[in-house]
Amino acid sequence: MHQDAQVERLFESLIVGDRANARALVNGLFERGRAAEELINELFWPTHETIEKLHRADQLTCMSYNMSTRLLRQLTDQAAARLVMAPRNNRTVLAACGTAEGEELGAQMAVDLLEAHGYTVAFMGGGVAADEILGRVHEDRPDVLLMFCSSGRDLPGIRHLVDTLHEIGACPNMQIVVGGGVFNRAAGLADELGADLCAVNPLDLVDLMANQGDRRAKLGDRTVGKKLKKAA
Repeated sequence: MHQDAQVERLFESLIVGDRANARALVNGLFERGRAAEELINELFWPTHETIEKLHRADQLTCMSYNMSTRLLRQLTDQAAARLVMAPRNNRTVLAACGTAEGEELGAQMAVDLLEAHGYTVAFMGGGVAADEILGRVHEDRPDVLLMFCSSGRDLPGIRHLVDTLHEIGACPNMQIVVGGGVFNRAAGLADELGADLCAVNPLDLVDLMANQGDRRAKLGDRTVGKKLKKAA
């Protein structure tokens, strides 16, 4: 079955809460030899993006959105259990995301793939105050602070957090990485916030962190105000 047709079939099952059909589709793909990483990046992620896009445009009912995100999260959990784990690469990641169910689901896909590729990940989800994140950064001194699948309403807090990290020089060797969510909808936003890397999807995140692990942003005048309303 072509990838677009698989995404459409899964999407249609998710929004009506057809758990049996959704599981049958995914199990059938596993039986035909599809790898868990491939399904997460090529089936679950684009389906997730479609759901989020329609939800933001008020083209899904609350019921359909809730059923689809919760069922897709269950399928993601099951796929994550099938991921082949690489040896640890001695790099640590502290990860956060937006507060909505869908944002946490998208971030989960990203951290699951990072963990499979050897990273040691602590995933805090959404809604954690900046001072708590700063405290954990000082305590753990992670190699990467990741904020994946954030929404427009999270931007002021992210901006404050990034500015504070730069101003106080906390963990100067720590890489600040963002991606997905609002960063896919507002070109240049990651640079304006002072992030070191910006990833489009979970597999892109893995590739960027593997190949540009030493990249640091050139910090200058960063003005995010014009992007906030457009990205929300």
